[in-house]
Amino acid sequence: MSKTIDFEGYNIHFVDKGHGKPIVLLHGFLESLDMWSAFTKELSLGFRVITIDLPGHGKSPDYNGVLTMEIMASWVKAVLDHVKVKKCIMVGHSMGGYVTLEFAVQYPEMLKGFCLFHSHASADTPIAKENRRRTINIVALNKAGFINQFIPDLFAKDNIGTYHSNIKTLQEAASKTPVGAIVSALEAMRDRTGKIELLLKTKIPVLFIAGKEDIRIPVQTVMAQAILPMHSEVLILGNVGHMGFIEAREKTLEVVKCFSQRIL
Repeated sequence: MSKTIDFEGYNIHFVDKGHGKPIVLLHGFLESLDMWSAFTKELSLGFRVITIDLPGHGKSPDYNGVLTMEIMASWVKAVLDHVKVKKCIMVGHSMGGYVTLEFAVQYPEMLKGFCLFHSHASADTPIAKENRRRTINIVALNKAGFINQFIPDLFAKDNIGTYHSNIKTLQEAASKTPVGAIVSALEAMRDRTGKIELLLKTKIPVLFIAGKEDIRIPVQTVMAQAILPMHSEVLILGNVGHMGFIEAREKTLEVVKCFSQRIL
């Protein structure tokens, strides 16, 4: 199930589990395909589930050059070509959603539907770009300190104590990500282009999942974009931050499953 492919000199790590119509799950910043373990276990009972470690994350190597969303999308395409998947549902959490949007621009014929899981289609604002620059400097000076503060802030305040063990696990996993890979991902997110026009023009069904307590992707931003596609479905979660796959696992899993069953 755990495999690698050689693509342009990089050994991309992925997991291919189950049988049936394919769902592709893409992790976010400082995460890995392991974040989807509960989803993979359940969804693979009725679908073929493919999870991929994006550049510099998990067991995939860092990209030796200027990393972009286009490059990340090309890695995903390489894996899908390798396993002979021609059509799929794609679910992207946070940064994985940015990769999903780029994939939808580059290879729309391969998507039956996609999900922006705590993600959105706007480019970084000038303020957000400056915050990314500052974060890059912080990471270079104190990676451990950054990770220890960054991960808890992804959860709704009321959930930090409840999910203390999950937070610790995420911090330990994130600490294995090299500084260079973290910086490359931050630069790629900072420099990505907006995909609002894609949402306006696409005929591909889109599922939006958002948390009311998400300080990274405000729910108002998601709602404004959710009205744009021709076919849009929305799940808004109370008392949930940026980590609905943990904070509201059963609800988000069920919605992804039902969306996939209807669309595939």
